[in-house]
Amino acid sequence: MLFPDVHSAASLTVSPDRAQHFTSDSVSLTCEGNLTEWRVRKFSEDGRLSDCRRMTGSTCNIKTSKSDTGVYWCESGSGEFSSAVNITVQNDGNGPILVSPVHPVTEGASVSLSCSLRTQKILSNVFFYHNDKLIQNDTRGELKISAVSKSDEGFYKCQYSGRESAQSWMSVKVTVSGADSSSSPVWLMVGLVCGVSLIIILLLLLYRCRQSKYSCFTRSIQSESHSPGSSTNHGVNQDETHVYDSPQHGTADTYESVTQVTNRNGSDEYENVTSSIIEFKDLRRNREHDTPEQSAVYYNEDGTHRYRGVSEGYSF
Repeated sequence: MLFPDVHSAASLTVSPDRAQHFTSDSVSLTCEGNLTEWRVRKFSEDGRLSDCRRMTGSTCNIKTSKSDTGVYWCESGSGEFSSAVNITVQNDGNGPILVSPVHPVTEGASVSLSCSLRTQKILSNVFFYHNDKLIQNDTRGELKISAVSKSDEGFYKCQYSGRESAQSWMSVKVTVSGADSSSSPVWLMVGLVCGVSLIIILLLLLYRCRQSKYSCFTRSIQSESHSPGSSTNHGVNQDETHVYDSPQHGTADTYESVTQVTNRNGSDEYENVTSSIIEFKDLRRNREHDTPEQSAVYYNEDGTHRYRGVSEGYSF
């Protein structure tokens, strides 16, 4: 029968310190802890829960019988518990018992298991089994494990002269060293700080990258807007383009921008594209003496060039 080993406010000691006992043995179970009021409780093989009938202070005294086989633990009035132990009573008065530790064995510690009769404590030619598998069958009457590991945990029993003992569970307790346990929170904190720092750095790099792209895009737009001739130098069908100015009528000296377009067949064509106002102070003084010419359109004889003038303005 098994019972979990838990961190508790008290401990339960067994005397004699073994998991198996013969019938009619005197066994004492003592609760040790900070509280003074403890009681020993038992969970029997048939599933019944009961209290120790003979309590002397914090000690339960038992005259063992087969019905005393079960799981024992200490419990306080406020509901605190101790770790539990398994007690097995050998019903066969002539059969052997396995002498094994009643409490969990710490990993790395040494442990010895032996086989004993009521009338004979030391035996030879004993067979030891671990989880029903024979692990030792020589003349040694004792099974020694120099450094216990978690793989050694399980059920053990012994056999002597054809008689087997009951099997008992040996538990192995794994402990964490103080250095490892104290350094774990430190490494956790270091990992957390490094992770947060990495996220912040990545966010900053992303922000700088976005700012850099926006700055380059802005400079490109400004460069295009301030490039010379950008307002008038536009290609038509990727052909060569020339710009001429012709006067336009009005009160101010107005010149119309005329674009010469060289078609793919080699002919030139001039069209009005944009208008701009250019004021010439020297010409303004003589404007009243000038006579505007009539608007006219001139064509070459072959029809390949077309000049489109304006209705009023200055000739060119």
